Amino acid sequence: MLTRWLLAVVLAAGSGFGGGNAVAQGARVTAQQVSPSAWFVQGEAALGSAGNRNFISNAGFIVTPAGVVVIDALGAPQLARELMAEILRLTGKKVTHVIVTHYHADHIYGLQEFKREGAMIIAHQAAREYLNSDLAQSRLAASRVELAPWIDASTRLVPADRWIDGPLELDIGGTLLRIQPVGPSHTPEDVVVFFGAEKVLFAGDLVFRGRIPFVGQADSAQWIKSLGVILAFDAQVVVPGHGALSTQARQDLELTRDYLLYLRQTMGRAAREMEPFDEAYARTDWSRFEKMPLFRAANRMNAYNTFLLMERQPD
Repeated sequence: MLTRWLLAVVLAAGSGFGGGNAVAQGARVTAQQVSPSAWFVQGEAALGSAGNRNFISNAGFIVTPAGVVVIDALGAPQLARELMAEILRLTGKKVTHVIVTHYHADHIYGLQEFKREGAMIIAHQAAREYLNSDLAQSRLAASRVELAPWIDASTRLVPADRWIDGPLELDIGGTLLRIQPVGPSHTPEDVVVFFGAEKVLFAGDLVFRGRIPFVGQADSAQWIKSLGVILAFDAQVVVPGHGALSTQARQDLELTRDYLLYLRQTMGRAAREMEPFDEAYARTDWSRFEKMPLFRAANRMNAYNTFLLMERQPD
């Protein structure tokens, strides 16, 4: 049965999901099935905007005998409502749990809708510091302007009901899910979710498929180590935080790893030699990555943040 579903996954991935025009016109939150019991919805490979409703990240869900477990809550309350409607249409079941892979805005602004419906929210306790910070509040305030009307005065930050500080084996109606902390990497609170019975891994933003990762203030050395942890799960299907699902897990994980290694190699050399960032960036050969979506939007910032990191942590 799983083999037949993997064939369907390959065909779906090859055909692409949606497209830029559809998203710009207000793409529906439409689920793709990736295994007998697992599904996901795919956001646009773009920066968040009012035009795309901040529908730029992925969310997944797993159907169990006791209800539906959602992984990440999308980037606006309206998107979360549409996701719940899609889940009900496909399964006839309620959402009982939401697992948050990390607390970036495009993954959490829909949480309040799941909370309103009684779902239990699970996340890593390292997110508490950000959630209670001035930065989180200022980002929400900016989103209310930049992403209006999808983010507005009623949009709020929602804490977890259950904070974890280590691996957790979650049993929902006999369906076992492993929640594995892998931070600090992309964020301090990163977790991935492995559905071992069907070999599906929900990787959050440790894996960006078909686009440049957003590195931000990440600990790229730990991120690279965490990709090794993910590879050890031997997943057959990986649902990334952004981009199309992967049926070539090792290849896609290695692309993210190679990009991070290249940033550290090139910017580390510049930092050690005390070369000005602008000169180092201009002379670096970016040809392997420059055709990827969001290269122009994210690569320079990624390189600069890595340059600063390597000044502090040369090894």
